[in-house]
Amino acid sequence: LTVLNAGRRYLRAEELSGKVFVTSGLGGMSGAQAKAAVIAGCVGVIAEVDEAALLKRHKQGWLMEISNNLDHCIARLREARKNKIALSLGYHGNVVDLWERLVHELDTTGELLVDLGSDQTSCHNPFNGGYYPVQLGFEEGKQLLSSNPGKFRTLVQESLRRHVAAINKLADKGMFFWDYGNAFLLEAQRAGADVTKKGANKTEFRYPSYVQHIMG
Repeated sequence: LTVLNAGRRYLRAEELSGKVFVTSGLGGMSGAQAKAAVIAGCVGVIAEVDEAALLKRHKQGWLMEISNNLDHCIARLREARKNKIALSLGYHGNVVDLWERLVHELDTTGELLVDLGSDQTSCHNPFNGGYYPVQLGFEEGKQLLSSNPGKFRTLVQESLRRHVAAINKLADKGMFFWDYGNAFLLEAQRAGADVTKKGANKTEFRYPSYVQHIMG
């Protein structure tokens, strides 16, 4: 319902074939995102750093394909988008790398490959394993979290700034991004990322919340 209503509200589209939804997280709550994309008829690319979560969703049949190669992900995204094929593709890697690759594609080809975007990392708990920084691999991140939580926190905040910078570039060209109620925008703001709504007070974000804007 969230993905369908995001399409209705932001794309003025009653059906989402040929549209691309990019997000992250295939764990407990977020695991349904892959299935939702296919039900809605769009191309869903969902990043996840934990391979166990990807394999679980794939085994359940909620996730159609898995790849750890960004070149392959972009090629599959383009193919499914062109042919209007419903697809859920799990990218085994950090979502920041995925967002930055989409910016690179925009910069080099002029092509905006994503229509809808969101995030379901556990940003209500970003410094204790809910969000892994792009600068490190998953296992490296876990080790640093255990050995030097202060350094881990610094890297998470750097990663959040990069995360938002990439989203902002794509949103400026027409992608619609929303907050999924996971404290992503709040933690990004605390990290110094550019998420405050222009001309508004500091409690208003430039991107909407799914609760008020989409489900409401």
